[in-house]
Amino acid sequence: MVKALLPFLILMAIHTPGFSQDTVHRVVPAKVVDGDTLAMVDIGPVMVFPPFKFTKKRESVRFNRLVYNVKKVYPYAKMAGAKLREYKTILEKIDNEKERKAFIKMAEKELEAQFGDEIKELTFSQGKILIKLVYRETGNSTFDIVKELRGNFSAFIWQMLARIFGYNLKTTYDPAGADQPIEQIVLMIEAGAI
Repeated sequence: MVKALLPFLILMAIHTPGFSQDTVHRVVPAKVVDGDTLAMVDIGPVMVFPPFKFTKKRESVRFNRLVYNVKKVYPYAKMAGAKLREYKTILEKIDNEKERKAFIKMAEKELEAQFGDEIKELTFSQGKILIKLVYRETGNSTFDIVKELRGNFSAFIWQMLARIFGYNLKTTYDPAGADQPIEQIVLMIEAGAI
């Protein structure tokens, strides 16, 4: 078996950037098939998307704008999901309702100080995408999150205010339906393709 792997190891060493005599060789799993030794290297999952076909230039421009908007708000959605999980863990340990409210107010002030100006600068389209991506990251609509953390009345007030400006905090995320382009863009971002 070692003799069968030797040509492969030499070939791998020759094609390894920075190879020198002092380099430690890497042994990879192999399988013998019909007398040939084939290296078996795990490359991880690969996602293949159909190419986007645009019949009009306007569609291409719209898609490129969607890519730009998703890339801009996706980090905020990821951070929102992480912060929400962190805050829920802390809130589970707090038994006193007064202390819970104080913690939530402190968290709101912290988030406002850290991200308030940046979030206020988002465009209308970016805000709608952010609401959808927060649902994707947390599994809950922003309305449900506000309701859970601040109560029914606050959630109602925020929903009414959002509706005045054209948003809906009850918006869900459908990765296989209407939000499929957003999902594909997110998956490409996560894979480092864009």
